[in-house]
Amino acid sequence: MQTDFSLAQLADPDVAASEQILRRCVHCGFCTATCPTFKLLGDELDSPRGRIYLIKDMLENDRAADALTVRHVDRCLSCLSCMTTCPSGVNYMHLVDHARAHIERTFARPPADRWLRRLLAFLLPRPALFRAALLGAMAARLLARFLPGRLGAMAGMAPRRLSPPSPVDRPQTFPAEGGRKMRVALLTGCAQTVLDPAINEATVRLLTRMGAEVVVAEGAGCCGALVHHMGRAGAGKRAAAANVRAWMRAAPDRIVVNASGCGTQVKDYGYMLRNDRALAENAAWVSARTRDLTELLDELGFAERAANGPVPRLRVAYHSACSMQHGQKITTLPMRLLEAAGFEPLAVPEGHICCGSAGTYNLLQPELAARLGARKAARIESTEPDAVAAGNIGCMVQIAGATSLPVLHTAQLLDWATGGPRPEGV
Repeated sequence: MQTDFSLAQLADPDVAASEQILRRCVHCGFCTATCPTFKLLGDELDSPRGRIYLIKDMLENDRAADALTVRHVDRCLSCLSCMTTCPSGVNYMHLVDHARAHIERTFARPPADRWLRRLLAFLLPRPALFRAALLGAMAARLLARFLPGRLGAMAGMAPRRLSPPSPVDRPQTFPAEGGRKMRVALLTGCAQTVLDPAINEATVRLLTRMGAEVVVAEGAGCCGALVHHMGRAGAGKRAAAANVRAWMRAAPDRIVVNASGCGTQVKDYGYMLRNDRALAENAAWVSARTRDLTELLDELGFAERAANGPVPRLRVAYHSACSMQHGQKITTLPMRLLEAAGFEPLAVPEGHICCGSAGTYNLLQPELAARLGARKAARIESTEPDAVAAGNIGCMVQIAGATSLPVLHTAQLLDWATGGPRPEGV
């Protein structure tokens, strides 16, 4: 794609990076075939190619975002399916994130929209406040169908019950069982510690059983993805910087993340903080050593250790989160580990299409998210599974809201297969 940025514009490193991304696009349109919003709406502007044209026009003319551009960029899930499909290697993730930051700076949203975004950006990264908000939402759950639009979606997604905070999520070190193979820093996360603390508990048991010393580092917290993808670039960078500093002090051999959306973000810290002279080198170090839980288990030799563990051979539909398959390019490994553990993993038809969770998307775009969630649940149920496994808490909540099947984290099943407790609901 031909571009026409001035030298003054290209002096901005973010503009310069976006200009290079734009130049890689050859207008082929392959991305439209796998874009969830284009499949639903059939509008070229709701495809990656259409959004690229809108973003190019906005950035190239150095103008404030308009309502048309905002509407279509807001509808993007950042599922990154287009990046898997693109034959030219267009880094749409970095381009759309830059566009969102520009929108946040230059566009005046309606008051209700602005208020909701501020509320989500404030609550979700803070587990204690998020827990308090969920308790209120649980009380309103019965009224969800009578509440309009986003309010109804938020109340409807409230859990039926909340587990108490887990002691696992406090800063501490868990010793490895047997000989220590490596020291691992676990990102406990923010929303996940409230919505399903059993995931981190299973992760710690699993990793220590496999010979990893697990440290929950003092000062580490939210990965920054939620605010970053809302266009709040400064807040996202501050969260990333805090984690980088905490993990450098902890001196781990690896950083492990059990929520693939967070993992995609942490693996991108080197890019996010590339212009921070004080942290750029350390951020790159962190990104290079970050692993999804399944990657780390493979490195620790899980398949040999599991050896078809003493569990029922359940049919498990594996939902590959977009951030896992498109963001981190991890495709078959989780299913191989489930099979090694004694389960029968099932591929979900049309598995490359997003479930509609996408961070805060199911709260900000509830109608589109609900359609995608129902579509995903139908594809999962067509495999006739006993349970569903996923590696991302957002997907788990979204899918559980659209099916009666038990939805579990992959860690919980693998932990059960190697001596941990039977997951609730199975």
